[in-house]
Amino acid sequence: MKKIYVIGAGVEGQEGFPRRVLELIGKADLLLGGERQLELFPDFPGERVTIGSNLGEVVERLKKNERRAVVLASGDPLFFGIGRYLLRNLPDEELEFVPNVSSVQYAFAKIKEPWDDAVFVSAHGRGLKGAVDRIVANDKAAVLTDEENTPKAIAAELIERGRDGYAAWLCENLGTAEERIIATDVKGLLEIEAAPLNVLILIKEYEAGGDEYVPTLGIPDEEFASIKKLITKEEIRVVTLAKLKLRHDMTLWDLGAGSGSVSIEADHLLPNGRIFAVERNPQCIEFIKENLNKFNARHVTLVEGEAPECLETLPDPDRVFIGGSGGNLWEILEAVDLRLPAEGRVVINAVTLDTLTAATEYFDNAGYQVEVTTVNIARTRPLTDYKMFEAYNPVYIIAAVKE
Repeated sequence: MKKIYVIGAGVEGQEGFPRRVLELIGKADLLLGGERQLELFPDFPGERVTIGSNLGEVVERLKKNERRAVVLASGDPLFFGIGRYLLRNLPDEELEFVPNVSSVQYAFAKIKEPWDDAVFVSAHGRGLKGAVDRIVANDKAAVLTDEENTPKAIAAELIERGRDGYAAWLCENLGTAEERIIATDVKGLLEIEAAPLNVLILIKEYEAGGDEYVPTLGIPDEEFASIKKLITKEEIRVVTLAKLKLRHDMTLWDLGAGSGSVSIEADHLLPNGRIFAVERNPQCIEFIKENLNKFNARHVTLVEGEAPECLETLPDPDRVFIGGSGGNLWEILEAVDLRLPAEGRVVINAVTLDTLTAATEYFDNAGYQVEVTTVNIARTRPLTDYKMFEAYNPVYIIAAVKE
């Protein structure tokens, strides 16, 4: 059977290869790899192919090749490496992977820190905001940066979000004569021009916004900075979250986020998920930023814009909460319907019969299973001589499941 050996090169160079790997390379007719990997074998007698951005051409070459082929990669080919791409485009049975020590493993060993509890982030794949979303959701992160999303750029984004309470290790040119490891903090990264080849390790030391808020369900309304009329009351929030039926790894869209209270409460229910708080009102946007910092929300990304136009770039949702539609309810629901998977849920909080009627009409026409719950809240007034109840307007909680 045709075999393609995908071999990881460790940070030590050729001396880091076990004997079997050297034998496989010695018997190969075709050797593919990056320039740095190919330089490890200057006397290779067969055909050499440099891998750059030409991955499609590399796959076509491997499909046509009937000789013994070896693909050289850095560290572990299945760890942010070429291995994933090859598995997507070539038969599994033709591939054999031989991993080596990755740059991330080597970096953690150098700073003498366990790495089994770290999250690993590639800024190249996610972009700056996506990478920082992952970092702030965890206490320990190893980041593979790129030419655009540099350690300095990542530090600036962390500071902008008020999430700079990390110790930082910038590990450059690992395994080479130019190896350098700098221990600093997030603000210190702003002063450093990092080498292109680096691993950035971040370990949380403190919450930059102050003491971490202990998560509870039904955070008191007065804890949130908000426009008074644009906050989902705490009792309504609890029922809303129950109707959303969140699972730990889901993606939630919070449309018309207002103060961000629903997103912040959902943050603790989605430890492995993602939340996108969408808001167009500039005043509300400032309140959301303040609240995200206060409550140390880890999985919430603020999206400034008007739905449905700003939803195109977001990942598909598993759950959608609509707290406000800005008069675009029908258009928003049409956009949501195109992106929501089967069994996905939409929950809408309506305070007017107009919204209730429009929403139920849409869901009935679109074939959703609909349930409407009316919630009437009354609270006793504090600091009064007599215990009297103050009633709030009823809220219609519409929960719709896509068939």
